[in-house]
Formats: sequence, C-alpha cells, structure tokens
Amino acid sequence: MRTGLVLDRRYEAHETGPGHPERPERIRAIRELMREYRRAGLVDVEPRLATDAELASNHAPAHVARVAATAAHARAAFDADTPVCSASYATAALAAGGYLRLLEAILAGDVDNGFAFVRPPGHHAEPDRAMGFCLFNNVAIGARWLRLRGVGRILIVDWDVHHGNGTQESFWDDPDTLYVSTHQYPFYPGTGAASEVGSRTAAGRTLNVPLPAGCGDDEYVAAFTDLIAPVAGQFRPEFVLVSAGFDADYRDPLAGMQATEAGFRAMTRVLMRLAEAHAGGRVAAILEGGYDLDALRAAVPAVLDELAGTGLRDALPSASPRSQVLAPARAAHKPFWEIPE
Repeated sequence: MRTGLVLDRRYEAHETGPGHPERPERIRAIRELMREYRRAGLVDVEPRLATDAELASNHAPAHVARVAATAAHARAAFDADTPVCSASYATAALAAGGYLRLLEAILAGDVDNGFAFVRPPGHHAEPDRAMGFCLFNNVAIGARWLRLRGVGRILIVDWDVHHGNGTQESFWDDPDTLYVSTHQYPFYPGTGAASEVGSRTAAGRTLNVPLPAGCGDDEYVAAFTDLIAPVAGQFRPEFVLVSAGFDADYRDPLAGMQATEAGFRAMTRVLMRLAEAHAGGRVAAILEGGYDLDALRAAVPAVLDELAGTGLRDALPSASPRSQVLAPARAAHKPFWEIPE
C-alpha cells in the first residue's frame, strides 16, 4: 500500500524549554530514523498551515485567538505543562494542517493511508483550553474536516497512555463519531473511566478502556481483539483516525505501562483489518505522546510496516486469556453493543 508521510523539520520550532519531555528532539529522532527506513510505498506529503476557520471548526474562536497571541511573546505558558514560544502558534497550525493534508491525500487517492509525525500533540486540547502539552486538537480538527467532505461515521482510536480528554469532549454528543481510548488509569488527566460512554444522544459512542499501570502487550492485544474490534465492526466506520502516542512503551519516562513494538504492531494490524473491511482501507495516524527516543525508533517502523499492508493476513500475537482489566469497559458497553463472552 502507499503510505503518506508528513514529516518536516519545522515541527522542531516549537520550543518548550530545558527538561521538558515534549521536545524538538522527538521529531529530529524520527527524521533521522526515516533516512534509514525508506521502504517502498512511502510518499512524502508536504504539510500546510491550517486556517483559523479550520482550527475554529473544533475550537472556540477565542481559544484560537489566545494561542495566536502567543506569537508576540518569546516565552509564555498556558499551564505548568504547556509552555510556548513565539513559534508555537505557527507550529501548531502546521501540525493541524499537516494532518489535513494527509487526509486530503487519502481522500484524493494519492495514498492509501498515512502517518503525520507532527508536534505539538493535540488530544488533551479541549475546545476552549490548551493543556497537557497540547494547543489544538489535531485529530478532532481532522474529523471535523472529513465530516464537511461527506464522510459519515468516523472512528477515532487513541492508544496514547494518557486519556484524550479533549477528543472525548469534542465528540461527546456526536453519534456518528466513535471515540475509543486505551489508557493508564487513574492517571493524568483524571478522565477516562469506563462509565464515561457519551451523552444520552450518543450513548455508547465513547469507549474508554482504562488499564492499570503495568499492563503490556497481552492486555493491549486483548483490548483490541476482544473489545475494540467487535464494537468498531458494528459501528462500521468510513474512516479510521489514530491518535498514536508511544508513551505506553515500557521505556517511557512519564508512564508505567509495559508495551513493546510488538504491541503497537498488533494494534495497528487490528485497525488495518477494520479499515479494510469497512473504510476502504483509509487509516490516518497522527503522533501524540511518546517521550523516549529509543522507543520511538523501535515502535514507529513497526507501525509503518503494518500500514504497508504486509501483515493484513498474518496472525495476531496470541494474548493471555481475557484479563479482568477489561471487565469494567465490557460491562459499561454491553447495553449498546454485542460483545463476545
């Protein structure tokens, strides 16, 4: 398959200061990796700036204006975790716009799927608030953009180790968007309990799979094969978006999970099969967290290999018997979906 790749040194311009984990070196490490990893089928996609109207499709205009105003300051911060510099607004607009360019390329048939390696990340950004390293919610803006172009049911899968509170809030009332999150719980930002299933008009369209610290590939594979795939298959998405954080890796300094590149490979394979069955193979991933550079160097090629489609017919890694850690999510969603016992 042809896989679009959004990767640009301009994403390094967002400076967060000494010691901050969401640092320019994340993109630099991936750019260096891509000099060696250039398999057949990779297609470079040039990012563009998202317009203010595109940013405002998911964010309050006042929030867009607040972020834009930081361009006048060498240093500022929205909270203790979310510092910015004068280049941060433009970099964040390029992050959202880079994802939109990838979606454009997929819709046009120029590529089959793709991965946007951008920063700053986005899934914590709420409609009217920057937080958790995030200024604009890139994946939510992408979903809004797709909806305006006639895409109906959209699946957003967030495997970042932190719950995507901003994405959940953005689609809490939307019955045509299924938001799925696997995350360490309890943990930052404190949201993402299994009982959070969506509003009355969209009940069952938010699927939270909270996992205790220490979970690894077995639990993630079980969550994707035993719960997420059956629910998403019934939802029948027309497009699959992935908030691909790599901070569930066992090396990550900010979390306590034990996933390896094999787990990320398996999760991607499940989503590729879902997309092939329901969405014409259309999958668009975007970088969220992941703060250990060695983990990025190991997991990113694993995901790109799966996007190539070479593993679509291969068996998934075997997981241990269904873990009790999935029980709260299973119970919360039995009223809405047929979930295998």
